[in-house]
Amino acid sequence: MNLELNFSVLESTPLFGMIAIRNDLFDVQDMLNRLHPPRADWYEEFYASALDKGMKSYEAEIAGCDNGVRVFGIDPNRKLEKYARAAATAAGLPPTNFKFIQAVAEALPLSDASVDAVVGTLVLCSVTDVDMTLKEVMRVLKPGGLYLFVEHVAAKDGTILRFLQGVLDPLQQTVADGCHLTRNTGKYISEAGFSIVDINMAFLSSALFINPHAYGIARK
Repeated sequence: MNLELNFSVLESTPLFGMIAIRNDLFDVQDMLNRLHPPRADWYEEFYASALDKGMKSYEAEIAGCDNGVRVFGIDPNRKLEKYARAAATAAGLPPTNFKFIQAVAEALPLSDASVDAVVGTLVLCSVTDVDMTLKEVMRVLKPGGLYLFVEHVAAKDGTILRFLQGVLDPLQQTVADGCHLTRNTGKYISEAGFSIVDINMAFLSSALFINPHAYGIARK
């Protein structure tokens, strides 16, 4: 999960025009509680702090946000807000152009066709429902909108790395807030219904057994 913005949406219209809780379809807070039940306060603080300190080399490989955009950072862990705000400020984003929302990716609290881009870095590994998450991405994107992603995926079947991922997967889910090592995330993205999907693969030296990574751009 990206410490700057675990799940973010970019838009060029006024900030107040972006928020729309879709009470007619679901209760965002209820979805949050069902899919990501509250953790102990010490655990959420520890996990958020560990991510902030431990992912610097990884984040160095991810591009930051440009000035002039409005960003919503979305994550179920409320403790990430202070780190996300600090990262947004460090990237040159004015404080008034950034808003953190505690929510799950399966229920994005944004209007239909309301954002120009969705940026997800290490998100789909830990969501409860990958298909629902990608449907939400499609829903909030404007026609022609972009989904930019970096996700770690399962290694090739039959490799030592894939074997290790299978062994470590249960532990990873426990200590890393639901993160799965063995998801074929690229396949999910390719089959989500985007008009164009450009996926590339890479191994990151800072990610150890959390490799390879699928990165690219999908257009609604």
